[in-house]
Amino acid sequence: MPLEMDAGIFRAVVTTIVPESASLDDQGWRDLELVVENLLRDRPQNLKRQLRLFLRFIQFLPLVRYGRPFTLLNQAARTRVFAHLQNAPIQKVRVGFWGLRTIVLAGYYGRPEAARSLGYAASPLGWEAPR
Repeated sequence: MPLEMDAGIFRAVVTTIVPESASLDDQGWRDLELVVENLLRDRPQNLKRQLRLFLRFIQFLPLVRYGRPFTLLNQAARTRVFAHLQNAPIQKVRVGFWGLRTIVLAGYYGRPEAARSLGYAASPLGWEAPR
């Protein structure tokens, strides 16, 4: 699990940002998590800690408005929470949201199966690769 975080929170965040991820099987989730782990492996510990704290913040922020944590909200309410975060008046919150969103998108679209399903066939040979 990336960042040693709660799998339920991470998956709720991922399925909110990329709704198609709800159909991933166990291997798809492992692949996504591996991409995220590799992406974060060499990042400073301070950044990883901030990301873990931001995920906890996302989990408990909806208690104020909805009386429920993020993982217990329906998709529409989760989307509203994220709309608030991406446009938050506090820059650190916006930066945290957009950074997390970038990591999630990289994890989802960086999976080998996603590349195949999109027809992406990158090669170290570049344009010289057989097509």
